[in-house]
Amino acid sequence: MGGAGPATAVPVRDAEIVADIIRRAAAALAEAGCDTPRLDAELLLMETLGWSREELYTRPETTLDASEAERFEALVARRRRGEPVAYLIGRREFWSLDFSVTPAVLIPRPETEHLVEAVVDFLASRPEPQRILDLGTGSGAIAVSVARECAGAEVWATDVSAPALAVARENARRHGVDRRIDWFQGDLFAPLRGLPVSFDALVSNPPYIPSREMARLPRDVGAWEPVLALDGGTDGMDFYRRIVRDGTPRLREGGLLALEVGDGLAGLVSELFRAHGGLRRVRVLRDYAGLPRVVAGERTQASGTVSRPDPAPGVVSG
Repeated sequence: MGGAGPATAVPVRDAEIVADIIRRAAAALAEAGCDTPRLDAELLLMETLGWSREELYTRPETTLDASEAERFEALVARRRRGEPVAYLIGRREFWSLDFSVTPAVLIPRPETEHLVEAVVDFLASRPEPQRILDLGTGSGAIAVSVARECAGAEVWATDVSAPALAVARENARRHGVDRRIDWFQGDLFAPLRGLPVSFDALVSNPPYIPSREMARLPRDVGAWEPVLALDGGTDGMDFYRRIVRDGTPRLREGGLLALEVGDGLAGLVSELFRAHGGLRRVRVLRDYAGLPRVVAGERTQASGTVSRPDPAPGVVSG
């Protein structure tokens, strides 16, 4: 996984106080190449002590006992080897909610909140009942967040990974929406084959890293996060092609297709949307840094399309 210094790089001295421990741990993490060493050190110490951030700042003169020091030292050593903080503490904040994460799922990023926002804003103008499909749900961050924001919506979510779906189900239970999300195990639309159902919105943060670039990913990502959630094929476009081709027919009239895009892919994905012919009002939404983050389009009326079929029974597999 790549190394950076000895495994026990930050031994805690007898009676050492919190402020000094954080300072030395941050220095060790910076030496190992961590991008946010101070923040990482604070989060790992908060996890060790079971403290809030407020306690961390108001109790800087507190000392660690031997068992606490040992646990903290072990976490810092793992972080120095590149293991993401989210996996070390088992959670990540997304959409102001606390999500459980494990190495079976991609760690939710703040940029993906723009995808949730696009779906929530769109659904605000759609009549209920509404049905949303989240493809490659991973931790369930998108599905759970949309379900929390849209009380009248029924959410379906698929993922090829059974361990990922187990994490997603846990997160749905944690946030009180488990009865409003149906989970399906399989590759994209495969578990829905044969179900006569359509959706008001279809959303996904698909794998989009070109295969040739996988080896050049930052250590924190490439060596630890699931390849299934990262590798988008030769040009990074494999999943976009499949989702546009197979997903557009599953949208109700005027339904939304919204996909997160990687660096340099917004133009290609927009062209893909427009070339399909079944999508209109194609647009690119930017994140807070001004970078293209979401490509969205809406389904045109197709001959013989039934805009609102009777709901199909929820079918959970996996």
